[in-house]
Amino acid sequence: MDYTFEVMLLPVSDVDRARDFYRDRVGFHVDIDQEVMPGMRIVQLTPPGSGCSIALSDTIWDTMDGPTPAPGSYQGMQLCVADIKAAHQELTERGLEVTEPVSYGDTDGATFMYFKDPDGNGWAIQEYRVRASQPLRSAI
Repeated sequence: MDYTFEVMLLPVSDVDRARDFYRDRVGFHVDIDQEVMPGMRIVQLTPPGSGCSIALSDTIWDTMDGPTPAPGSYQGMQLCVADIKAAHQELTERGLEVTEPVSYGDTDGATFMYFKDPDGNGWAIQEYRVRASQPLRSAI
C-alpha cells in the first residue's frame, strides 16, 4: 500500500493575503478556492511540479481535536529545485524576499535559500541538480 503525502494545512491569519502571496510571489497554482461546506472555505495551492499542496482555511482547525497552530508557527517546510540560481532569479523577479543561495558543502543537495510568508511561516528551498535529469522516484 502506497501512502502519499499530498496536502498540508498551513496556519495563516488572512487567507486572501496568504493566497495572493503564494500565488503571486512564490508561483504556486491555485487548485481550489471555494466554500467546501457551509462556513468552510478552503484555498489549496500547489508548487509547480509538486505532488504536495498547501491548504489555507479560516475555519478548518475548528473541525479537529487538539490545539490550533498559531499563524507563522510552521518552520522548516522545504521545496526542491534543480537550479537554485534560476529559482532565485525567478522568485526575486516576482518580488519575493528570499535569501541568497548558501552552500553548506560540495555535494548535490547542500545548497539552500530561505523565505518567510507574511505570517512568518518559514520555508527552505534546496537545490538537487540531479532532479534536472531524473525524477524524484528514480533519484532516491
